[in-house]
Amino acid sequence: MSRRILTDRELDPAPIRGQRVAIIGYGNQGAAHAQNLRDSGVQVLVGARPGSPSGEAATQAGFEVLPAGPAAAAAQVVMILVPDERQGELYQKELLPHLGHHPVLAFGHGFAIRFGTITPRPELPVILVAPVGPGRLLRQRYTENNGIPCVVGVHQDPRGNARTLALSYAAALGSGKAGVVEASFAEETETDLFGEQTVICGGVTALIKAGFETLVEAGYPEELAYFECAHQMKLLVDLIHERGIAGMREAISNTAKYGDLTRGPRVIDAGVKARMKEALAEVQSGAFAKEWIAEYQAGAPQLAAKMKEAQAHPIEPIGARLRGLLKPTS
Repeated sequence: MSRRILTDRELDPAPIRGQRVAIIGYGNQGAAHAQNLRDSGVQVLVGARPGSPSGEAATQAGFEVLPAGPAAAAAQVVMILVPDERQGELYQKELLPHLGHHPVLAFGHGFAIRFGTITPRPELPVILVAPVGPGRLLRQRYTENNGIPCVVGVHQDPRGNARTLALSYAAALGSGKAGVVEASFAEETETDLFGEQTVICGGVTALIKAGFETLVEAGYPEELAYFECAHQMKLLVDLIHERGIAGMREAISNTAKYGDLTRGPRVIDAGVKARMKEALAEVQSGAFAKEWIAEYQAGAPQLAAKMKEAQAHPIEPIGARLRGLLKPTS
């Protein structure tokens, strides 16, 4: 099943320019959304605690800054970009009392809607505009007259114009230069969580550490183990990003090709795929979301312990030393 990719030829940023947009949260995504929209001619204000680090950053960037509730009350579109685990409480305590004039609710990720930490009133249009990448890159590409891909969706459309507004918002972010795909909140959320857990974050880091440990335990120098299992990862991923998997294979040696195609499937085998399916099932059922919200509400002790454990892994000091040596000199 494939979806059509929309580009600037089919997108119109004009509809969002007729709306006042409140960006709730001025972190990496919030700052990028706010700056890109403003530079595309959209009137933007920021919802953040005045005097907080994010509020100060938004003020210094030239934005009007109000607490979240008053910012929502002053806007026609309210884009919620605080972390997933905080959105439900923020919505109930700060935003909901100020939504009497029926603004459009917008989300940069579908987590809160998909797993029910926010249940909008039926008269509120609800849209998804989710750039596929970090806020820093979203902003950088925009300043280069480029963009990053974006997922757009509609959850509620009582006025009949939610899709038009969502696509317009994506265009104003600059994503029409890279490609916009339409999907449901559930599709965006479930694929995003699955990818984070099993491939781009959890899978890659576990694979790197396992390879590093295997070589070191076999008596090879830590430096060589780091170069082969971590340092070169970026080089190969960049090739895949630019050329695809087949294109990457065209750029490596025949020895590497043969090892890739004969040994890779032995390491990442059917058992790995079966466990990926288990992880996907936990995402789809809501079990992961329930576990994460409970962890957050308890003060995130497991997350803190696991972060501490991960930072103590031997790959961290050797990596820090080698990255320092490898920095280009001016």
